[in-house]
Amino acid sequence: MEIDQKKPLSAIIKEVCEGWSLGNHENFALQIADATNFYITEKNRNDIKNGSILRLTTSPYQTAVQLHERIQSSSMDAKLEALKDLANASRDITFAQEFINLDVTHSVWISFSFPSLSLYSENLFFGDLLSFTLTAFVELMDHGIVSWDTFSVAFIKKIASYVNKSAMDTAVLQRSLAILESMVLNSQDLYHKVAQEITIGQLIPHLQGTDQDIQTYTIAVINALFLKAPEEKRQVSLQREMAHILAQKQLRSIILSNVIRSPTAINDEMAHQLYVLQVLTFNLLEDRMMTKMDPQDQVLHCVQFKICRLYLVKEKKAFLSYVFKLNVSASSCSLSQNHVNPAVDFTQIPPGMLALDNMLYFARHHQDAYIRIVLENSSREDKHECPFGRSSIELTKMLCEILKVGELPSENCHDFHPMFFTHDRSFEEFFCICIQLLNKTWKEMRATSEDFNKVMQVVREQIMRALTLKPNSLDQFKSRLQNLSYTEILKIRQSERMNQEDFQSRPILELREKIQPEIMELIKQQRLNRLCEGTCFRKISSRRRQDKFWYCRLSPNHKVLHYGDLEESPQGEVPHDSLQDKLPVADIKAVITGKDCPHMKEKGALKQNKEVLELAFSVLYESDEYLNFIAPDKHEYCVWTDGLNALLGKEMTSDYTKSDMDTLLSMEMKLRLLDLENIQIPEAPPPIPKEPSNYDFVYDCN
Repeated sequence: MEIDQKKPLSAIIKEVCEGWSLGNHENFALQIADATNFYITEKNRNDIKNGSILRLTTSPYQTAVQLHERIQSSSMDAKLEALKDLANASRDITFAQEFINLDVTHSVWISFSFPSLSLYSENLFFGDLLSFTLTAFVELMDHGIVSWDTFSVAFIKKIASYVNKSAMDTAVLQRSLAILESMVLNSQDLYHKVAQEITIGQLIPHLQGTDQDIQTYTIAVINALFLKAPEEKRQVSLQREMAHILAQKQLRSIILSNVIRSPTAINDEMAHQLYVLQVLTFNLLEDRMMTKMDPQDQVLHCVQFKICRLYLVKEKKAFLSYVFKLNVSASSCSLSQNHVNPAVDFTQIPPGMLALDNMLYFARHHQDAYIRIVLENSSREDKHECPFGRSSIELTKMLCEILKVGELPSENCHDFHPMFFTHDRSFEEFFCICIQLLNKTWKEMRATSEDFNKVMQVVREQIMRALTLKPNSLDQFKSRLQNLSYTEILKIRQSERMNQEDFQSRPILELREKIQPEIMELIKQQRLNRLCEGTCFRKISSRRRQDKFWYCRLSPNHKVLHYGDLEESPQGEVPHDSLQDKLPVADIKAVITGKDCPHMKEKGALKQNKEVLELAFSVLYESDEYLNFIAPDKHEYCVWTDGLNALLGKEMTSDYTKSDMDTLLSMEMKLRLLDLENIQIPEAPPPIPKEPSNYDFVYDCN
């Protein structure tokens, strides 16, 4: 049938009902006949594409009423089927609105579900009944129609009881954990109530199982409690509380042995939750990092005394004892660059007092290494001495930048490092390894005080290259650093410089200009081919990252974008015919990126996240409508924005395009210049010879 989009939807439904001799057309509605089964309304009717299959079905209101009545059935089989249908139907926001408007939301899972289900606790149906009930609850609440603050303490206690039970159905446990996480993330008041019902100790048994989904949701709840603690509590009492819990309950070691080192491969969602936990753990250092040292405070002098004393206790030599008696000058222990008042060094934030904490930890827990560094520096000439105090301050600041201490976790990052879960004081141990690396590199470079910044640049490069390899332990990280000596860094730099060498002679530049359009066309074709393969995008809500996906791909003729929702992350490409929605490329007006995207202007947590802003882009098409994207990573963001701009005939300007251009152009240049190896290319072309005195030698073909 042909639908006139200018007619009211009610009139169209009436015509369809009359065609099938059905009365009471107001009790019917149109539905998309695909995996989503969403109802067609006046708001979304423009999303219907030509060729879509529609289904005439009962209206959302009638469906809601019927489901409510079926749920009240005394038959367990009927109740189970009703709850199953409710869980599926609740994904549709139109149905969800009607169901919630019946004012039965609370009665469904409080009045009938929990009390009645408790009567059937011994029944085999119990797990499925409760599972579908909680699934429906999660789906309905995910639409944001009902405020989380409306739920009572009794409801929270009931959900918490499912989490606290030692033996509970897996599906029920998973939904219960998801509900608790949403409560914490969406309501400050519920955070306090949930925190009273759930402790880290009660969650730990769920990490010791083998179900990765349960482990993921468990860590997500821990992260939510950690993240949403009140601001004044997070840095003071929460810091002590979480540090105590992590140590007492051995949360770190349990995660390490049961999750990170589990035979099961870590999926993206688990990697994200581990990354969030890593970031939040390091953020506990923010308070010390942003605390200035009072130059008049005597505490610093006491700490400095302790650091020097740790050295002197170990090395009981007469001349050192003599130096110690002479007021422990800063130069003797190389602690500071300010010999008048060392406290001045620690007034810089970051790293503030965190640098001093690291120095003291290094002196206490790695005395041999600390003494070796001090002895090596004391035996050097003054100009070659590596200042321990300044090095510690700058290194601590660098490590805070690398680990992004004080920044909120990204919604799309999976970059966790297993080695940070292998030690209770991982940051301090990380510092101890790196300060020894700094001293080693300083010695290899034969550096002086004027070379301090150069040494720090080399050390940063060494650390970043070692972290890129994702070592599984701190010892492995230390071993990787041993292989990245200053000499090796120079070789790597030289190799990279040769690979990216930019010849400046005019013939080479002219050849580059000639080749460049060919390379750009090659990159354009690659981008379009990638768009034809398609990408799975994750739907992100203000509640949390959801395991809901949608897929988008370009048609082989480059004329249509096919997209649609998926039930789960696909294994490979998704066929065009399974994607129900289409967008003609000819209708695309522009590609918008970053904070200008409409979904980034909406209220919510995503608005504040810098990394999400950098991955967001939207396609503006006819009638000022948008197709909104959040790329899974920077690579996919560049591929899609480049490909869409190429379809519109615009320039591809992403960093990825520039990188590809440099790599391919350099490779092509080297291939074309292979025959000219060891041959000097002249700066100017050879001179044109003088004209001959006559042209008798020219052969006339006529």
